[in-house]
Amino acid sequence: MSGVSKTFPALAWPALDHLDLVIERGSFFTVIGPSGAGKSTLLRVLAGLVRPDSGEVSVFGEAPAEASRSKHLGWVPQSPALLPWRTVLENVRLPLEVNRRAHCDERDPEQLLERLGLGPAKSMLPAHLSGGMRQRVAIARAFAFAPPLLLMDEPFGALDEMTREHVAHLLLELWQAERPTVVFVTHSVTEAVVLSDQVAVMGEGKLTDPVDITLPRPRREGVEDTAPFHELTGELRTRLKKAFIATAT
Repeated sequence: MSGVSKTFPALAWPALDHLDLVIERGSFFTVIGPSGAGKSTLLRVLAGLVRPDSGEVSVFGEAPAEASRSKHLGWVPQSPALLPWRTVLENVRLPLEVNRRAHCDERDPEQLLERLGLGPAKSMLPAHLSGGMRQRVAIARAFAFAPPLLLMDEPFGALDEMTREHVAHLLLELWQAERPTVVFVTHSVTEAVVLSDQVAVMGEGKLTDPVDITLPRPRREGVEDTAPFHELTGELRTRLKKAFIATAT
């Protein structure tokens, strides 16, 4: 992404303001920031859902819309958006049915469900699942066709704290096994540090220089109790506070 800008008439500042961003392949990159800072717009531009006013965007050498058509891009939204008349397994299989082009890296949906602790629920309908279970189904669905790039827009925002932490660690285990490139948006500093290789703070359409998360991998539950973790969250909270003040004024 080079020199990307996007303005909406209702906003007092650009949603994206001449952004330059390079994300290393196979890394977990997280964007945090206050509401209205431009985080979701950034993801939508990467997904080809929003066309920037200026600048260039490349996803593995392709335009975002083409990357989406060629199955190089997966999306996990804030809401799981499961089809209520399809079972858990049928929802996970949906992307493979919609796009029938052969893809050598497709994952076994049943195996994905097992890895996310959903094997016993594969024949259930979404209405019978908890919020955390529905979000895990959405994650399994996104991983099913093995996209090299996965965009995640506050996927745990509606979950309670304990469920959110549990699902985040399940995502981390799956990502560490599969290693797609992930661009993740969240309001949670703790979540960002647990998951990421780098975290950038967004405010008024601009990104700070990323903070390198140097915690060793694989990361297990309990990493949140370590001194290096608290140092990193402290640094990011300071940056986030500055972004919040700038956006509020």
